[in-house]
Amino acid sequence: MNEVSILGAIIIGILAGWIAEQVMGRKHGLLTNLVVGIVGAFLGAFVAGALGIEFAGFWGSLLVSAVGAILLLAILGMFRRRPTV
Repeated sequence: MNEVSILGAIIIGILAGWIAEQVMGRKHGLLTNLVVGIVGAFLGAFVAGALGIEFAGFWGSLLVSAVGAILLLAILGMFRRRPTV
């Protein structure tokens, strides 16, 4: 999120968390979506940087953040204890 203000980062975080929630079929609240989106933004930026992918502006930041948030939920889902039947 190179060129985005703090308010823009919060909006992108909430949207990215919501997108990840919808893609992964989870149910979270606004605060959890924000946290997942912001942590996902760092994860997505790290992965994009490692792959040499450049992004800029609102839409680029939203895309990278959403992908990072989806990755974060997928990773957390691997460690989540599933009930045995």
